[in-house]
Amino acid sequence: MSRVPKIFIVTLVISMLSCSVAIGQQYKTHKVKNGETLEGIARQYNLSVDNILTYNKELKKGDSLRPNTILVIPSATGAADSSAEKEDQEEPVGFGKHRVRKRETLYSITQRYKISEAELKRYNSKLYASRLKRGMVLKIPKYKRVKKAEHTINEEDYETYIVKAKETRWSIAHTRNITMDSLLALNPQLSKLNSDLAEGAELKLPKIAGSSVENTETQLYTSYTVPPKIGFYRLEKEFGVTADELMKLNPEIVERGGLKEGMVLRIPQKKTDFGAINTDNYIFYQVKPKQNEFRLTRKFGMTYEEILALNPAIKDGFKAGMILKIPKDQVGDFEVKDALILDRINLLDSIDVANRPKLVFMLPFRLDKINTANRKATQKLIENRNDIKISLGLYTGALVAIDSIAKLGISVDVTTFDTEKNAAKTREILSNTDLRNVSAIFGPLDSKFLPEVAQMAANYQIPVITPLASKSSANLRNVFFPITDTQVLREKMLNYIAEHRTSENIIVIADKENKEVASLIKQKFPDAKLIELIEEEKNIAIDRDKFELLLSEQNENWVFVETMKSNIVSSISSILNSSNTEEIKVRMLTTNKNRAFEDNNAVSTSHLSNLNFSYPSPYREVGNDGFVKRYTARFGSEPDKYAIRGFDITYDLLLKLAYKNNLFEASQTIGETEYTGHKFQYSKEFNAGYFNKASYIMKFEEMHIKEIK
Repeated sequence: MSRVPKIFIVTLVISMLSCSVAIGQQYKTHKVKNGETLEGIARQYNLSVDNILTYNKELKKGDSLRPNTILVIPSATGAADSSAEKEDQEEPVGFGKHRVRKRETLYSITQRYKISEAELKRYNSKLYASRLKRGMVLKIPKYKRVKKAEHTINEEDYETYIVKAKETRWSIAHTRNITMDSLLALNPQLSKLNSDLAEGAELKLPKIAGSSVENTETQLYTSYTVPPKIGFYRLEKEFGVTADELMKLNPEIVERGGLKEGMVLRIPQKKTDFGAINTDNYIFYQVKPKQNEFRLTRKFGMTYEEILALNPAIKDGFKAGMILKIPKDQVGDFEVKDALILDRINLLDSIDVANRPKLVFMLPFRLDKINTANRKATQKLIENRNDIKISLGLYTGALVAIDSIAKLGISVDVTTFDTEKNAAKTREILSNTDLRNVSAIFGPLDSKFLPEVAQMAANYQIPVITPLASKSSANLRNVFFPITDTQVLREKMLNYIAEHRTSENIIVIADKENKEVASLIKQKFPDAKLIELIEEEKNIAIDRDKFELLLSEQNENWVFVETMKSNIVSSISSILNSSNTEEIKVRMLTTNKNRAFEDNNAVSTSHLSNLNFSYPSPYREVGNDGFVKRYTARFGSEPDKYAIRGFDITYDLLLKLAYKNNLFEASQTIGETEYTGHKFQYSKEFNAGYFNKASYIMKFEEMHIKEIK
């Protein structure tokens, strides 16, 4: 970034922070009528006079109002039209008192007394104009409310089921022939925000019909009308069911003294043994409304007979909510995520303009350190502090994303806070911010503050997006990690090599800190050759004679270099480059491209290009696309990698919230998405957060970095 845009951005951030409450605030206007006073208007909207004066600076307390004057009335404080307030109000039978304690919130108080916030504010009007404070004495309305009778079920119709390894909600729903809605209704302890299911967990499930006859995991039945002159022997031959089994399934046989013509019997269908129904063998699909045989056979690339053989329940037709099982290796017009088949969704075509996402940004802008009056000092501070540089990059990219989503008709409420990279400041923000109705929190950057922010957000079922981390040592169930983890990238690279390798000769060079990685590569490719790396204080080398003996003249040589030291990358890439001749072809690879490969002072880009250096990456290089043009036009300089990341993460987040104003639900039903420089495919891990599994394979070629498709 040039100097002028950086100062401009800092000024922009300061202005955003100074009006952070107003950004997310909704307003209405009031046209003054003859005889109206400030006091009367304040009472009408359940506000204080001071609250109205705050948003109408031209007025002073005690001034008379001129008719037809337009006043700005804040309406997001919880106040509503007086006419609307009076609708359907239940009168309390009495009042109690509550003294506000330290760290209590409106939410915790309303939850404690089982009342709404509107009811609490209605009888404590000071809450419309001022924040909740320790020591406040509140009036608590008491109501005569009759508890609704709960629906009871016959426990004899249900049994406890123990979840086995590799089973999912979908596989269990399929084997019991129930819908996911039914499974969740019977087991309210299951989270509706994710699809976690632990091995050994207990579920309440309907008993299998006829389980007293045959102890099976599932059994389907067919109806059979008894024709004239037929006996048990013929039924046993035809259906493979004994007389005793038939009588247990059909007690009316005994009651009526044997088989009678016209009697309708329940007969178990013969089953094909498909083995264990779990994620090792099958993927699963939940039938949507109005889907029929034609649509589903095209989607799965299977005939109706093939689907029927696996799912006998569809003989009576496809019904919304059914869970179908499909062979795991089946290929069709669909994506698979966590063994669940996803419908392809075009987010741009699926947004709902009625959704209004509300975002909170928590980033260390360090405005406590910045003096914008001194431009040189500010510029120097920005250049020397990564936290400020990264925050400004992420935030400016996010602002372009917010502008882009606004052009699609989606209004976004934004509140921005400077955490100052300070734990006390972060806690202060959390305790003083009303988090209800917040759609997502972007930040914080510091991993030390993440657990506390995530825990507070979890109380309101708010997702937290951490823009720098790929994982956390804590189990943070509501946190989204957009940066793909190193282990996932390594696996991606090894799978890529396995898929595209034909006769290439694989050699591995790893330092002592990466011996395990070398072993992993050797395990994946048993014919790979390992060469020892000599690490001396002033010398980094390999035995050139041994290395040259390992090189193949017939096949291309793919050499893995596994290290986090730039001097090793520099030395080895130089050796590989000198070995790369017309007779011997050498390509350099790694499973972890870290900063050691990016040190331009030590590592020759020319060598990397000559060697077609290839690696897995959580992001790709960007060209002069629409985002870059919009960013440059707004801020006067090209975006850095953090601005690109801020845009991609925020744009993806806002599109998903515009589609379904619940990021947890949207992430379960949406497959891979891709934007300027990043892909996202979040996968929920049990008892942990949502981790991005998408990535790229990149390579150096002709002094450019390109994506390998």
